[in-house]
Amino acid sequence: MTGVSGTGSGCLQCCPFPNANDCLKEIEYAFDTLKADGVGLLSSYSNKWHGDAAFADVFRELSRRKTIIYTHAQVGDCCQSLVAGIGDITIEYNTDTARTIISMIESGRAAECPHAKFIYSHAGGTILALPGRFLGEQATRASLAKQADPKSRLGQLRRFYYDTAGSANPIQMTALRQLIGVQQIVFGTDFPFGSSASIAAGLEESGVFSAEELRAIDRGNALRLVPKFA
Repeated sequence: MTGVSGTGSGCLQCCPFPNANDCLKEIEYAFDTLKADGVGLLSSYSNKWHGDAAFADVFRELSRRKTIIYTHAQVGDCCQSLVAGIGDITIEYNTDTARTIISMIESGRAAECPHAKFIYSHAGGTILALPGRFLGEQATRASLAKQADPKSRLGQLRRFYYDTAGSANPIQMTALRQLIGVQQIVFGTDFPFGSSASIAAGLEESGVFSAEELRAIDRGNALRLVPKFA
């Protein structure tokens, strides 16, 4: 996440969660004065995930402004250092991302915010392991092969965008492509912890995507989110 550095640049503004009133003031300044392209959030704040009622007005305002909402993983207060000798980044970061995605859908917040453009890091985290439990019959081959009802759980998942940071391998990319579709995947690196070169190589070597699809992930899909860079 970065703060806004000036007008005319592609920037995301941080919001002072968990204080919703301060977030609303920051949103007004970021978009009306600094001309931000979107906001950058963490997946949870003080054991509250994005669908929490305390954050409802913030997401409604972001939707009203038709902005990008990029979410990067972190570990919730509830779940730090749960497994001895295993860093939180190994398990909990991806799990926290899945928690906040499901909270947005199950609370109805995602449906309340039809104009917001959501991007989740790390291919949505462990959301790729949860279709059997979260989607039920929507996780069948026949259901996945057809267009989903936009109001359904699957339809909401397919509305979101997912980046490739820490996920450019054949296991996650195969699952993400089948669950979501190539058009909702955008290039992400986790810089400085990851690099553009390693992610690009991982995507190509995965064997999951055609050359045209790789170009879409690299640039084309992102241009639908920020068309001013076309």
